[in-house]
Amino acid sequence: MSSPNIKQNTLKIINYDQPERIEVCVPMRPVSYLGCDHESLDIVSQADKEASGTWEDIWGTAFRFYPGGISETPIGHPLTDGVDALPGYRWPDPNDERLTGKIYQDLKGITDPENGFITGLHRDLLWEKSYMLAGMENMMMWFIIEPELVKEIFHKIMDFQMGIAEHYLNAGVELVKFGDDLGGQTNALFSHEIFSEFILPEYRRIFDFYKQNNVLIYLHSCGNIHNFLEDYMDLGVDVLNPVQATANDLDWVRAKTQGRIALEGGVRSSIVMHGKESEVEQEVLTRMIQLGNAGGYFCKPDQTMPYPENNYAKLVETVGLYGQYPLKIGTMNSIIDRIIT
Repeated sequence: MSSPNIKQNTLKIINYDQPERIEVCVPMRPVSYLGCDHESLDIVSQADKEASGTWEDIWGTAFRFYPGGISETPIGHPLTDGVDALPGYRWPDPNDERLTGKIYQDLKGITDPENGFITGLHRDLLWEKSYMLAGMENMMMWFIIEPELVKEIFHKIMDFQMGIAEHYLNAGVELVKFGDDLGGQTNALFSHEIFSEFILPEYRRIFDFYKQNNVLIYLHSCGNIHNFLEDYMDLGVDVLNPVQATANDLDWVRAKTQGRIALEGGVRSSIVMHGKESEVEQEVLTRMIQLGNAGGYFCKPDQTMPYPENNYAKLVETVGLYGQYPLKIGTMNSIIDRIIT
């Protein structure tokens, strides 16, 4: 019997269906609308962002690109005046061909769909988009003093995401990648009660839409996600990323999710960025034993960063050498012991 390709093996990992090996990541062939990555109609590439320095995206949020940085930062918010700003605010149109044309253009560039999932991107799905529009401090206060305003902003944002979802479905996406960071370093950014009242109903609109159309769901949510983990599984998340090692009890997360949701990440990014190759090897072996012994795991760093090539190559090499099922736990532990001593 021939070995499954990466796409076939990924489905086995997600479904806990006796995968042949641990993969480094879910193989994606992304498509996205113009504005998904904070573009404007004029600022459409990373080079444009660097050259401009500051710009407004399709939502009217002002961004600044810091030289040498790995991401842009929001510096101006069009809805800071709350209810007074809403009447004159122009929400982006999910059917604007200037935005959606990029989806179909991206689709034409995918030459190997058999080796990866056609993936629709929803960066800043809801919460992150809201504070980019209004400012985080405002949104936090408005949960308490202007709850109906928060609900209106969330609903309008999700109206846009739902419109984009229709285009993604038309483009034939097999998987969608949601990004919405709800956690801090030691706890969630807000209570489960806030999440249930304001965020969960809007999440259900788009999660249910994709699940009803047999599209896989990949959710990126940084920080401590303990408060929301049961909800993520109830919503139908297939893969949860990045399982941030310094913010979560990984043993608890794995026990809670085993057989129900696949995990991607867990490898401490600080080790891959600053550690020795032997430390990277130790970290990768530890996480594969901890998170991947019974399947449902993709072994990669818990953040995306410009890692040293030798360290990232060591991560990939270690997964390739020792990530074959059944895992040789004794051998892996012996290597860890040798590195430690």
